[in-house]
Amino acid sequence: MCNYYTLSNNPGINQKQPIRSNKFLFLDDEVIQQSLITYKDTQQTHLTFYLPQIHCSSCLWLLENLHHLEPAIISSKVNFEKKEVDIVFTNSQTTLRKVAELLTSVGYEPYISLHNLSNHTPRVNKSKIYKLGVAGFCFANIMLMSFPEYLGIDTKEQQLVNLFRYLNLFLSLPVFFYAASEFYISAWKSLKHGFLNIDAPIVLSVIITFGRSVYEVFTGTGLGYFDSMSGIVFFMLVGRVLQDKTHSALSFERDYTSYFPIAVTKMVADTEMTVALPQIRLDDTLLIHNQELIPADGILTRGKALIDYSFVTGESTPVEKEMGEIVYAGGKQIGSNIEILVIKEVAQSYLTKLWNREELHKNKKYQERSFVHLLSRHFTWVIFSISLLSAIYWGFTDSSKMWSAATAVLIVACPCALLLSNTFTNGNILRILGRNKLYLRNAQTIEDIANVNMVVFDKTGTLTTGSFQHLHYEGCVLTSLQKKKIALLAAQSSHPLSKSICRHLGEKYKGIISAYQEHAGLGIEGVIDNDLIALGAHAFVNSHRHNLLNPTESSVYVAIEGDVLGKFVFTNHYRQHIPQLLQQLQKQYPLAILSGDNAGERSYLQSLLGSNTQLLFQQKPEDKLAAIQQLQQKGKNVMMLGDGLNDAGALQQANVGIAVAEESNTFTPASDAILEASRLAQLIPFIRMCKTNKRVVMAAFIVSVLYNVVGISFAVQGNLSPMIAAILMPCSSISILLITFGISNVAAWHLGLLRKQ
Repeated sequence: MCNYYTLSNNPGINQKQPIRSNKFLFLDDEVIQQSLITYKDTQQTHLTFYLPQIHCSSCLWLLENLHHLEPAIISSKVNFEKKEVDIVFTNSQTTLRKVAELLTSVGYEPYISLHNLSNHTPRVNKSKIYKLGVAGFCFANIMLMSFPEYLGIDTKEQQLVNLFRYLNLFLSLPVFFYAASEFYISAWKSLKHGFLNIDAPIVLSVIITFGRSVYEVFTGTGLGYFDSMSGIVFFMLVGRVLQDKTHSALSFERDYTSYFPIAVTKMVADTEMTVALPQIRLDDTLLIHNQELIPADGILTRGKALIDYSFVTGESTPVEKEMGEIVYAGGKQIGSNIEILVIKEVAQSYLTKLWNREELHKNKKYQERSFVHLLSRHFTWVIFSISLLSAIYWGFTDSSKMWSAATAVLIVACPCALLLSNTFTNGNILRILGRNKLYLRNAQTIEDIANVNMVVFDKTGTLTTGSFQHLHYEGCVLTSLQKKKIALLAAQSSHPLSKSICRHLGEKYKGIISAYQEHAGLGIEGVIDNDLIALGAHAFVNSHRHNLLNPTESSVYVAIEGDVLGKFVFTNHYRQHIPQLLQQLQKQYPLAILSGDNAGERSYLQSLLGSNTQLLFQQKPEDKLAAIQQLQQKGKNVMMLGDGLNDAGALQQANVGIAVAEESNTFTPASDAILEASRLAQLIPFIRMCKTNKRVVMAAFIVSVLYNVVGISFAVQGNLSPMIAAILMPCSSISILLITFGISNVAAWHLGLLRKQ
């Protein structure tokens, strides 16, 4: 499939008959539109439709080329597993209703349940189950009526022999024309686009087997191979159903467990409380701080919003919103605090889908590195060649074996097992890591973590917590009003130091804040009741009071109208088990620590890690990015762990960027993984689990290759009947599942990643 999209530049445009003009008239209603739209601005609209008709790769190809049929459609991306399409279109050129009509005209009418738009639409497709039932019934009865001839029925009973043969022919018809249609459709769709997929050998085998059997029955030369043909279809369907069930289970679990481990501040009677995303309900009031992600659609009820929707649209230009306007999930507030009234509950799968969008991570170059894809691309042609050669060989040496050998080769070869070894192993590892609060953006991240050879930490908010052992103020005495204003300014930021100052002062103030701005790695400033207040580093507040400067301590300086009044001094509190983690890590990897703070902790960290560890202090965000680049130029595959506040550039640049989240809605979408702060101490087991993933894939792949080699070797010798081959093929898929799940679960148990579940 690697060259699938390069086969043709234009999709088919032979559309079905025009649909009824008023069929989707209800989609012009703004209330209904709001229930379907995930994002809308003055230029474009984003929406997701459920299309139950999606069933093959050709569907995917056509739907992702809708922009050729309708230029107003900017993009369309298919989620094949969920049978969903995400569409972005230009508002000035088309409407939601016209998009729905276009989809219907090409055979993909959207499923829209108006009685309850908030519920998930049913996604159970039972067609394979019905086909499996028909194939199983016919296969069993064909076998039953073939037993007399297998056991040597008396030649005097020729009429009975003929009756059984014609009954077998009759029973084979539903199998050939209905149950096997799953493979016909898939093979035909691929052939129309000049591609041979893995169903082509199966279809050819079924057709040849059926044709040969019909010929033998009508000519009276034999009973045919109806049992083999129906067995092929039955056992292949067993394998497909099992594969679909397993893959659906993995996808379902990932959708509902890999949501962002972030919380949001909820306002209850003027009291702030932190709640997890699933606890947000309609009509809740949420407090969104600077740089925080908006987790749910809502109406702006307080403050002025300046929202960065680059996570949703890829455009970084902030959008201004006034009170009463709708703000959409996925936007990031830039500025002072705002409050929103929730009008649509949190869609965790929507946020996960945004996070997984590759087009928003263009500078991350993910390439297909696996040799599995290279092999499977040419697998079908190789199998056809082997089958043809075996048929030619036995045609000249022993014609009685020619038919059995050629057919068995087509059936027993199983590219599915080759691909499943990678797919199911990755899926199970993602599930295990997700249960342990490490959420990976995609399966490629597993391999990237396994290849890491250097680990870099941010200090504040990553190694240290947002709470501190001790915080005290030094400088001019602050009045009660000044404390309230400082606390109000600090409350706008989600940085751990700002949160600590806000808790320390404990002052509630309803003043008006304007012109708020946060300078990454430096500090924050804003105008409160016409007073310009700044909190941040010594250089940021333009301090001329050098008597307050102490390079060995962690401090935040405060200035009002340019006059530095004093500073808040912090004593860092490292997370539990961090010393043990760092000491264990340095035995396996070179470490580096990048900190925006001063060098006050240098002596402690060096005593903990030794003189060989790279310690850099007073690092601005651009300095951290440059440090990662320098390490990569030296050949290092860098894992960067940061809190996602001042580390966005470094996390994006690193080979693996992990955002450590703690009671905060401020993770960086550029990260490759999100780790709940309480699980940071398990970093070493996580890395080992990712290394195990590669070994499991290799083990399953080797078993799959051995299976194909042994199976084909027996098949070309004519020692393997087509029906036995059809049984062995799904068995190979089952064995891959057992290997991947079994070994990966045992490894996870050994590493302590399953015992706490």
